[in-house]
Amino acid sequence: MGGNSPCASCKLLRRRCAKDCTFAPYFPSHEPQKFAIVHKVFGASNVSKMLQELPIHQRADAVSSLVYEANARVRDPVYGCVGAISYLQNQVSELQMQLAVAQAEILCIQMQNEQVIIPNPEINQDQKNYFTQDELTQFLNYGSSSSNNNNNNNNNNNVVYDSLKRDNIYGHDMVS
Repeated sequence: MGGNSPCASCKLLRRRCAKDCTFAPYFPSHEPQKFAIVHKVFGASNVSKMLQELPIHQRADAVSSLVYEANARVRDPVYGCVGAISYLQNQVSELQMQLAVAQAEILCIQMQNEQVIIPNPEINQDQKNYFTQDELTQFLNYGSSSSNNNNNNNNNNNVVYDSLKRDNIYGHDMVS
C-alpha cells in the first residue's frame, strides 16, 4: 500500500510499509486483529513466504484460510480447525440419522393410513396372494414380538427404531 497509512502488519511489526509490501493488500490498517492473530500463530516470516510462493490470484483465499485456521488454533490449541471439522462431521452424521428415522416414521404412518398391497414372498408366484393391512402389521411386528408382551403399544415403533439404532463414538444411542 505504501504512502500514507501503513498496513496492519507493518504497524504491528513497527516497520515502514513499502509500495510492494506483500501484506498490504490482505491486511488493511483498519483490521489490525486480523494480522495479529495470524502473526501469533504462524509468524510473519512464514506468512510472507507462503504468500510469495502463491500466484497473486490465490493469495486472498490463502489469507482467508490462514485467518480461519489461526482463529481456530487460538480457540482450540490442541485440535485447531480439525476439531471444528470433526464436530461438524459428527453433527452431519447425527442429522442424517435423525432424517432416516423421520423418513422411516413417515413411511410407517403412510403404510398405516393406506391399504398396502405387498406381494407375499412365502407364496408361489402362481398364487397371486398379497398381504392385507393386518397381515402386514403382523409381519412388521414379528421382529419385536419376542420381547415382553407389556410393550404391545410400542411394537409398531420398535421395528423402525430397532433397525435404525446406531451407537455413536461415545456409546450412547443416537436415536432418542
